[in-house]
Amino acid sequence: MTSLICGSLAFDTIMAFPGRFSESILADQLHKINVAFLTPSMRREYGGCAGNIAYNLKMLGGEPTVMATIGMDGEPYLERLAALDISSRHIRTIEKSFTAQAFITTDIDSNQITAFHPGAMALSHQNRIEDIAGSIKLAIVAPDGRDGMVQNAEDCAKLGIPFVFDPGQGLPMFSGPELAHFIDLATYVAVNDYEAEMLAQTTGLSLEEIAKRVSALIVTRGERGAEIFTKGEKLDIPCVEAEKVVDPTGCGDAFRAGLIHGLTKGMDIATSARLGSLMGALKIAQQGGQNHFFAQAEIEERFNKAFGYRF
Repeated sequence: MTSLICGSLAFDTIMAFPGRFSESILADQLHKINVAFLTPSMRREYGGCAGNIAYNLKMLGGEPTVMATIGMDGEPYLERLAALDISSRHIRTIEKSFTAQAFITTDIDSNQITAFHPGAMALSHQNRIEDIAGSIKLAIVAPDGRDGMVQNAEDCAKLGIPFVFDPGQGLPMFSGPELAHFIDLATYVAVNDYEAEMLAQTTGLSLEEIAKRVSALIVTRGERGAEIFTKGEKLDIPCVEAEKVVDPTGCGDAFRAGLIHGLTKGMDIATSARLGSLMGALKIAQQGGQNHFFAQAEIEERFNKAFGYRF
């Protein structure tokens, strides 16, 4: 059985600012902000939520099926996926559009400022889940085109496919009632701590109330680990200490890959989230969202070392 990854494929242009944003932005002048950050280093990476999640899932031995859209410049991404043995059968090329592009600037405290051009991603609704052959064990509706996210959630619910709702950076596109509807359709909701606050404020629901509507609400909190709200309980998932902190880009996607892999393999939600925590720690030690690699046996050993048991 496969894991269906609905989300963006993007090229990430990542720049490093060797200072702190907080020292360059005047808090009382935000209404007329006009700043520039000197970024001596820059690189271009393969990214997008769907691409990053699929990359990490494949590393874990999973069977990711990506459903996404790319633009007329997307051939190198298709070649990369083929080299990784990740199917591109359900990736649609949109002519006369560019592949989604993220321009990310990171400061020395790992804070990030991102500009994002959606390009072909805005037409992700041209794909349909019902056209995918094979058995889908679990899906994730990750940040994507607005109409595509709505359609994918509706289709998963209609077809009886359990799915993780991961609004991510796409959260501001939706109203409170729309987000509440996503929650009601979803099996799981996964957000970071900032997104959790935004989700609660926009819907008017507390985290505990959101958790009552799904099997589990997963909130990642960076170096403070993660929290899982499920069955009236809150489970604390510790952060795995990284060998070094280099680049946070794609850490959330790595976490979601571990979570999805665990759930599709029948692990309990806490173990699945611990695997996600480990994957995030492995990723943060490398630049980019898809440049880290570890053999499955090494991941298992590192999990055992971190948590004292094998998954």
